Amino acid sequence: MTIDDFDEVHRLWDKTEGVGLNESDSNPKIRAYLKRNPGMSFVARRGTEIVGAVLCGHDGRRGYLQHLTVAKMHRRNGIGRDLVAACFSKLAETGILKCNIFVYADNGEGKLFWKHQGWVERKDLLLMQKAVMPSNKSS
Repeated sequence: MTIDDFDEVHRLWDKTEGVGLNESDSNPKIRAYLKRNPGMSFVARRGTEIVGAVLCGHDGRRGYLQHLTVAKMHRRNGIGRDLVAACFSKLAETGILKCNIFVYADNGEGKLFWKHQGWVERKDLLLMQKAVMPSNKSS
């Protein structure tokens, strides 16, 4: 995936159930993500049309997949599996041993896909989140 794919990929994400977009999915933010994680995110094409996409990156310790999407009419053809395999290959090259994903609790189809691919639901963890606010203190 390159930033040149952004508009088409964003449209695909936007119309896919189970994918939540927010301010972190803007062109500048995705550009920065791709720059920080070069060559790790992928698109799948049928002809010139992008029919699948995934963001992949790591923090030096764990890998993360985000927004894996395959257009509805192209599902169940191995595209999602192949996108994940491409990401895992890149993660392995960098020495990353485990990968995490975030799945909405009500995304039944997504959960089935991931479980079918051998992913394990962690019941012992709770995701917590807080917005990062700039400090009012001067350095």
